[in-house]
Amino acid sequence: MKYSGAELITHLLERQGIDTVFGIPGGANLPLYNAIYKSKLRHILARHEQGAGFMAQGVARSTGKAAVCLATSGPGATNLLTAIADAKLDSIPVIAITGQVSSGLIGTDAFQEIDTYGMSMPITKHNFLIRSAAELLEVIPEAFRIAVSGRPGPVLIDVPKDVQQQQIEFSSWPQPGSKIPPIKPDISGIKEAARMLSEARRPVLYIGGGIIHGNASELAVRLSHYSSVPAVCTLMGMGVFKSGDPHYLGMLGMHGARSTNEILHNCDLLLAFGTRFDDRATGKVSEFCPGARIVHADIDDSEFGKIRKPHLALHGDIREILSLLLNHVEKKERKDWMDQIAQIKQKCPSREISDDMFSPANLIRSVAALVDSDTIVCTDVGQHQMWVAQYYPFSRPRTLLSSGGLGTMGFGLPAAIGAALANPERKVILFTGDGSLLMNIQELATLADLNLNLTIILFNNGHLGLVRQQQELFYDKNYIASRFVTNPDFNAIAEGFGITSYNLEDYNLPVHILSRALNEPKSCLINVPIDYSHNVMPIVPPGAANIESVEG
Repeated sequence: MKYSGAELITHLLERQGIDTVFGIPGGANLPLYNAIYKSKLRHILARHEQGAGFMAQGVARSTGKAAVCLATSGPGATNLLTAIADAKLDSIPVIAITGQVSSGLIGTDAFQEIDTYGMSMPITKHNFLIRSAAELLEVIPEAFRIAVSGRPGPVLIDVPKDVQQQQIEFSSWPQPGSKIPPIKPDISGIKEAARMLSEARRPVLYIGGGIIHGNASELAVRLSHYSSVPAVCTLMGMGVFKSGDPHYLGMLGMHGARSTNEILHNCDLLLAFGTRFDDRATGKVSEFCPGARIVHADIDDSEFGKIRKPHLALHGDIREILSLLLNHVEKKERKDWMDQIAQIKQKCPSREISDDMFSPANLIRSVAALVDSDTIVCTDVGQHQMWVAQYYPFSRPRTLLSSGGLGTMGFGLPAAIGAALANPERKVILFTGDGSLLMNIQELATLADLNLNLTIILFNNGHLGLVRQQQELFYDKNYIASRFVTNPDFNAIAEGFGITSYNLEDYNLPVHILSRALNEPKSCLINVPIDYSHNVMPIVPPGAANIESVEG
């Protein structure tokens, strides 16, 4: 068999089960695009390489499978770096394939040359600079193996133009790269964790995105119910528990309910499973669960002791850890602890919901009431993101797609496009803000190309809302660079791209418009003017302990 390097890439991607790739062509990856033209791959033309990276993330986050994005050399590759870094921090399996100048030009400051390999090294799980087409037979399967094994993450493959054009002969195709079986958890550690849980009077289960990545949501819920362990989650862990589950306390941390953070403060055992003690979750680390022993379970042992030293570390696949733990824990009711939790909740009641239909809480709840529980919800980053986390009743894993670790504005629209493409039978909703939408608004053109079942709900307050809120609360109301002097007509922009739009301000019964828009199986933007003075409450001040939250 004789193939060019570019043809090898397309065939190897197809053998990995990839049917769709996202990207933008350029001089250094045109040989690859020529091979895509002759392949079975579907190519989605993004309008910015960052958008292509986030579209791939939308596929990976919603399905749990690796997805692929493409870029050319130089600015194409640098535009992709933010999406790659975002995937690294949230443990998302993305394969980025970038074109590079021809091998003989590397290091000469050639046109559109940049050290993609060097720049991407700190923000990838692994990266490759290909020196010959023959290497691709090993590297492509290995990239997928790395991306999905252990703690998932992004892998970058930089392919010089001459390598894409090089012809090689070989006798057989390699096996597709697949997940490497994780190491077996130490059974003695499992038994010790079960003993610690048996002795605990006030345990709490603290779950993160690792539970979802490890397909362990059902087991986490079973543990919570079986041994009466109330559970809290990070932003990335939302959807593991059904909203309304009596054992579920909601999101912890900076914007978590005061009662949730106080319950954590009073726990005597913290089961931290599939989470990394992010600062937005813990607040002041020295005052996070100060009286608790900590059992930290994770597939990535580099997380043990990085922020908070555990009393017991369980290294391995979180699904297997939970399965083994369920075989050793005692069934308990913990009535005293549940009574204490009820008292704390009564002392710290939830904030009242106003009658204002245009309040963020009411809008989010109205939207949730109009769609099925398997609806995929994407967010950008900012106030709207936290309101969704607080008020949307998630009940299934992989139904909230949000940029957690990097907190990237502009994530939402392209990620929603990727999710809608990967899940054509499901409704996808994007909650975004005017500041975030402007970051990657050009992807409305991609959405118009595809006319997906995606509804954009734009919380439009004319500000960088979370910046303005922190300036109000923590910077003596010194407002600078947080208000948009010019804010565009988003409805006109959407219509200009050929996308149906509504402005809720124009209707007396906004719920009827929401219902109509959400039931239309096509792309739509709903502009929701909201008062800029709405704040996300509660909020933990920077550097403070979680129990020092400001209620508003």
